[in-house]
Amino acid sequence: MQSPENVSRADDGEIDPAILDIAENLRRAIGGFVRAIQKDAGTPRTAQPETLAILDRDGAMSVAALAQLRQVKHQSMRLVVALLEADGLVCRSADEADRRSQRVTITEAGRRVLSQARMARATSIAKVIQEQFSVRDRDTLGASISLLQRMTDALAL
Repeated sequence: MQSPENVSRADDGEIDPAILDIAENLRRAIGGFVRAIQKDAGTPRTAQPETLAILDRDGAMSVAALAQLRQVKHQSMRLVVALLEADGLVCRSADEADRRSQRVTITEAGRRVLSQARMARATSIAKVIQEQFSVRDRDTLGASISLLQRMTDALAL
């Protein structure tokens, strides 16, 4: 991790144009990468897999909490949950703290579907790395993962 004295900052609070160019190019590259992997792996971005991923990561929660996390309306999330429930990918149960409320939980079938989609995307990525990247490129890519994680962590604060 870089110490604060080694970080370049503009004195007036403005963002350095060169850094803004890097940020825009990174945003474009990551967006294109995500779309290409989803297309190649046959795992398009939709509300259902995103909802399963939230439940897998964060655990059981109410429809209202899911809607807030996905930044959608409660009614829209209710429809998504109903579809997932009809497919056996989530289940609802009474909230122990508030019996009037229900909590949505991912099922084992939901975890399998999510795991298969993740594996399909990872496999697509691995094939490209193996077939098109030199050993040096692979090392550089591996080293950059920690930088991307640092940015993710900083943005998630």
